[in-house]
Amino acid sequence: MNWEQLLSLRKQGDKAQRHRKDQDETRLGFEVDYDRIIFSSAFRSLQDKTQVIPLSKTSFVHTRLTHSLEVSVVGRTLGRRVGKAILEKYPALKSVCGYHFNDFGAIVAGAALAHDIGNPPFGHSGEKAIGEYFKTGEGKQYQAALTDKQYQDLVTFEGNANGFKILTESKDGIEGGLRLSYATLGAFTKYPKGSLPYKPTKKIAHKKFGYFQSESTFFHEVANNLGLIKEEFGGEACYQRHPLTFLVEAADDICYTIIDFEDGINLGLLDESYALEYLIKLVKDRINTEKYHELKQSSQRLAYLRALAIGALIDDAVRIFLEHEEAILKGEFHESLLDKSVYKAQIEDIIDKSVEKIYQSKEVVEKEIAGYQILNTLLGAYCTAVNNFHRDSLTAFDQLILRNEAGKFDYQNEDLYLRLIGICQYVASLTDGNALQKYREIKGMAL
Repeated sequence: MNWEQLLSLRKQGDKAQRHRKDQDETRLGFEVDYDRIIFSSAFRSLQDKTQVIPLSKTSFVHTRLTHSLEVSVVGRTLGRRVGKAILEKYPALKSVCGYHFNDFGAIVAGAALAHDIGNPPFGHSGEKAIGEYFKTGEGKQYQAALTDKQYQDLVTFEGNANGFKILTESKDGIEGGLRLSYATLGAFTKYPKGSLPYKPTKKIAHKKFGYFQSESTFFHEVANNLGLIKEEFGGEACYQRHPLTFLVEAADDICYTIIDFEDGINLGLLDESYALEYLIKLVKDRINTEKYHELKQSSQRLAYLRALAIGALIDDAVRIFLEHEEAILKGEFHESLLDKSVYKAQIEDIIDKSVEKIYQSKEVVEKEIAGYQILNTLLGAYCTAVNNFHRDSLTAFDQLILRNEAGKFDYQNEDLYLRLIGICQYVASLTDGNALQKYREIKGMAL
């Protein structure tokens, strides 16, 4: 892979390549990507989607929206710092092509801003709930009428693939979705492969998948335009990651490791003094002891340690990326940056404690159980109504469902897979509160 090709400004529908030196510096294409994401309805919906606690009534708990904004800020710093070093190493990128280090920051910030845009309500349990509906629930009836790849898209429903669909899918009057640059789409795609073959290797890029079959053709266009390294498993094409994807992933890892931990302290799920010790271990070499002891409130001490921790992890992620940059370009680097961090032991301690005390807390588990029931009910009602329409066997209840959700998904499409993936996309687009309200309507509890 080479950086000039990886930094492509091309957008869906372009007839010719866009050149960096021809860009308007006041309205750079990569910055336009960021603007289009932040003004999209899909991004706004993240304000009522779970980060840690589903349906939390506590104002200071992070939502997917605040998390995504924070990840984009960290990602921008990572991108700029890496970009500065890359331009020094490959000066022609600047002198001939016109790239600036801020371009790297803008690409990573945009991809990071969108990294959770496809996630369904109720966090990762929402993904599992959608998959289980088709794997073991009523949705299993559709398996025989679908290809293996199509069915795998459903039973392992993936927020990352749904995000790619949201960002790129053409709709009435919106050709090419948000029409983001290929560089931003490439950096966004953590798992540049389809749902099959399922986890063909232990490489991090094969852990999940990055596009549904409905977007397969366009994904391959993006990957080939960017020059991503192609390989085959079981006769199916997979690609090596866009190098900047490692920075997007690192930004996410840094934020959820530190900030989810902070939420757990604020919620009282973690003992404050005990939890602060974990952060102190991570930043012990950076603490200004005198300044720290001048902070009287625990919230101030926590904020100070959080800032130091994020700074330390940013420094380390940049170091690791630059040390392995040539291997990354050759497609020979296959783990997350933080897996090679000098702080790996401290990170693992924090994550283990978060899993035990936060992610598996009674409050989270109870609401995830409710989320399973809610999403199963919505999928059952929508899929049944839509497919009864095509069987000419609509019930009065089905008619009410379709009338109530008019225009929300294409129930008249003759393609079963496109109908089903469209319903899943709609359900995934709902906020936690929207999904609960829809559930109450279907159950007759809205009155």
